[in-house]
Amino acid sequence: MKIDPITVEVVRNAVNAYADEMATALCKSAYNMMIYEVRDFCCGLVDGEARMISQNQGGLPIFLADLGVAVKDGIERYGLDGFAPGDVLIMNHGQVCGQHLNNVVIYAPCFHDGKVVAFAASRAHWVDIGGMRVGFGSVETTEIYQEGIQFRSLKIYEAGRRNETLWQIINDNVRFPEAALGDLRAQIACCNLGIRRFSELLRRFGREAVEASIHKVWDATEHEARTFIGKIPDGVYEAESFLDNDGRTLDVKLRIKVKVTIDGERMIVDFSQINDQVPGPTNSGYSGGLAAARVAFKCLTQPHAPVNEGCFRPLELVLPQGKILNAKSPAALGLWSIPLPTVIDTILKALAPVLPEQIPAAHKGDMGGCSISGYRPDGRRFLLMNIFGGGWGGRPHEDGESASVSICQGDVRSAPIELQEIQYPFLIERCALRTDSGGAGRYRGGLGVDLIYRALQPCVANVNCERTEDPPWGLNGGRPGAVNEATLIRADASERKLKKATGVTMQAGDRLVFSTAGGGGWGDPHTRDRRSVAADLRAGYISPEAARRDYGFAVAEDQAAE
Repeated sequence: MKIDPITVEVVRNAVNAYADEMATALCKSAYNMMIYEVRDFCCGLVDGEARMISQNQGGLPIFLADLGVAVKDGIERYGLDGFAPGDVLIMNHGQVCGQHLNNVVIYAPCFHDGKVVAFAASRAHWVDIGGMRVGFGSVETTEIYQEGIQFRSLKIYEAGRRNETLWQIINDNVRFPEAALGDLRAQIACCNLGIRRFSELLRRFGREAVEASIHKVWDATEHEARTFIGKIPDGVYEAESFLDNDGRTLDVKLRIKVKVTIDGERMIVDFSQINDQVPGPTNSGYSGGLAAARVAFKCLTQPHAPVNEGCFRPLELVLPQGKILNAKSPAALGLWSIPLPTVIDTILKALAPVLPEQIPAAHKGDMGGCSISGYRPDGRRFLLMNIFGGGWGGRPHEDGESASVSICQGDVRSAPIELQEIQYPFLIERCALRTDSGGAGRYRGGLGVDLIYRALQPCVANVNCERTEDPPWGLNGGRPGAVNEATLIRADASERKLKKATGVTMQAGDRLVFSTAGGGGWGDPHTRDRRSVAADLRAGYISPEAARRDYGFAVAEDQAAE
């Protein structure tokens, strides 16, 4: 169908606005802080073949891979004729979605003239999903069945009527049913809004014109991505890095080996040599590897453009089953995202020699965070979950960002200190930039964060620190950043270093101290502008010792600069 460019632009902007509006509705009605504050979710529209029409800005980049995967499973199960207006489906099945089970997808069909034309979908992190895991960070599970309830495209609403049996199963099998069912209702409201808005668009322009416009948008997006890839010299580029361990066998590192092939206007990411799947939960399904490849690809080709199906057409993936990014069922998936920041950095590292003006040094390289649970004096459970920022790598033209979450977490945010202290029995005694954590370079790596939690009552913590041994690397002569560290300091002043630890008991007065990693530096530190070194010194970003050691800069120079 011939379609005028004005209609294409109206449709392009409308579907993106609908996804963002869905996200706003979800944030305003969700019950748990991981959604309404941290923004651990995504929303969007997919077509009748489970292809991505649009996705909200913000949220987690690693959710680029799998809204369509979840919806496709339902289409294969029911067929498009098997849906009715008012249907709402719930989905988190490990074998299909490949993530920890807390990431629950809710999706619903959109009808036009009696036919399914699209689906509105939302994925959000539920605070609990049952099983033996409380919060995130547990290294104890060995198979998916220990990690909670699985739903495989089940109709929680059928033709507008709630499935009371399934509703009751959820209520009776999660630790925080009020939060879980509240978030479920919020996701349903979000999807209903997406359906309503997309239906308005179809009534305004007609199905044929809307679908033709969407395909035009996909084609234009694909062309832009292929044009960028076509400018990279053809060749095979490889890089390697390592994770600390799988959380169970602590003295064995996990190998992250990637091979990137540029062939004309297509990019092939090959994970054939990445570490085999492990007995514990540091695995993902196929979508883990797909997410890492997509995030790296999107960062390179169209970092600021809205997301749609056309973004990834030039990208191909080689990922054998049985790897940590494509584990065989029934592998545990509780720590599915832990390898992904390092995997993405390693893909970028492979391309650094041919894209020297675009690739930054390595960033903090982990999904760092903690979850701390317990019982209040009145017997009610609590669960504090938070993620931590760190340093990003220095870039070819500027310093790295400080105190920012990982490349996998995008625009998600740490929960505000005030809300954490109001809602949970903790005092946060320190939250500050970590001096000397950014790698030295012509452009300095961003700084990590020092964070101290003091418990006010007995509780149990899970800690999932990664990259505590292999620091974020520098590029082009830049120095590495500081590694991640976590320490438990008892009230009696005794200390215990933590990496990945599950079920760490704390008493009132005990402190959890986190020092997050800094980014690597870019370029020779001795070529850094002296005024920038002086400014860093005055701001406390670097110490006098580091100024002398890394930059050959004396304190007297700082005083002279004033």
